[in-house]
Amino acid sequence: MIKLNLLSRFALIAVLVASLSACKDEENPTTVQPQLRKTIDYAKLTDTTTYANFFVDDAGAKTVDLTTGANRLLIFRAINTYNGTAVGSGATLDATVLKNMFSNTGNPFSGTANTALNTSGVQLRNVTASSFSTTDAEKERTTIEAGFPKIATASKSVTATASEGKAGKLGTYLVDEQGIEWAQIIQKGLIGAFQVDYIGNVLLSDKNLSLDNTTLVAGKKYTALEQNWDEIYGILTANPVYGSKATATSSGESFIGSYLWEYNQEDFPKIHKALLTGRAAIANNDTKVLKEQAAFIHKAMEKAISGAALGYLAKWKSGTTDAARAHAMGEGLGFIYSLRYATLAKADAAFSDAILTNLIGASNGFWGLTNAKIDAASTAIKTKFASQ
Repeated sequence: MIKLNLLSRFALIAVLVASLSACKDEENPTTVQPQLRKTIDYAKLTDTTTYANFFVDDAGAKTVDLTTGANRLLIFRAINTYNGTAVGSGATLDATVLKNMFSNTGNPFSGTANTALNTSGVQLRNVTASSFSTTDAEKERTTIEAGFPKIATASKSVTATASEGKAGKLGTYLVDEQGIEWAQIIQKGLIGAFQVDYIGNVLLSDKNLSLDNTTLVAGKKYTALEQNWDEIYGILTANPVYGSKATATSSGESFIGSYLWEYNQEDFPKIHKALLTGRAAIANNDTKVLKEQAAFIHKAMEKAISGAALGYLAKWKSGTTDAARAHAMGEGLGFIYSLRYATLAKADAAFSDAILTNLIGASNGFWGLTNAKIDAASTAIKTKFASQ
């Protein structure tokens, strides 16, 4: 009778221990979160796989929604197109219109392709320099906006020929009295402050790569993590297959998507596959592969803008006319500004601003450039980005 009681007690203890262990495992799970999607074979992803159509749920419904990213890209294009009307049609630009486009306020968009942007609920301003602190981000947004009255004022002289101290056109390029082409400063500045920073430093950050991936966003077919990755695709390209329209002389892309082609030929052909693989990794709950693709895309963009900055400095030296040199410098200055968002290379605003000041800090700006100034800027950039 005693032996039976002892055995019963040991059995009871064993059950209790097992129960406690189970509770402990539930409180501190070591297994991967439940996988919402069917596993995707990475080998099935090709250079011609259409991103938006490939990823579906068990019922065959698309889980990709590019709307948010695509609308941001459309806003960027609209700003760039508007700036081009000064030279294209002799229009006088309005700084308030540009500011409203940037923040998407006051219904600034018109035309069949763009009117819907007014009610899209997205803008560029609030995602510009958004990896920075609130104070520093506002400083950079204000810096971008400072270019709007600059180009608007220069546009009033679009029929004049520019010279030192006088705004107007150099060839087909509109510059201010310092020889600065603000259309290029704004465009290249937004490539860095919007695209490179928001994609590389925000959407591809560890924080955003850890967004919920087990439940669908209310009323949607996708998870928060899937939408985060889809926004990257929409901001980067409007093409169903990124890079598919590239030729020997054209990228078939725009903004950072184009400069990946022009100044990072090594990585450009691999970008689409990385975007597909990253999205498949999300479906597979494969954090390792997801972070590998994120790191590749991020670094590829930084290589592109540092290469572009160096490339346009070189084009200033090889230019044979004031128009060619001013245009090269406008693009180069915009990319040098954008280097402050190259966090992998540990560049920052102080680094970027120091180069800009040394180049055009004098009152005559472009007109005061020398080979020595260009060489010093190039050396600083090459040194900072040597590891890339």
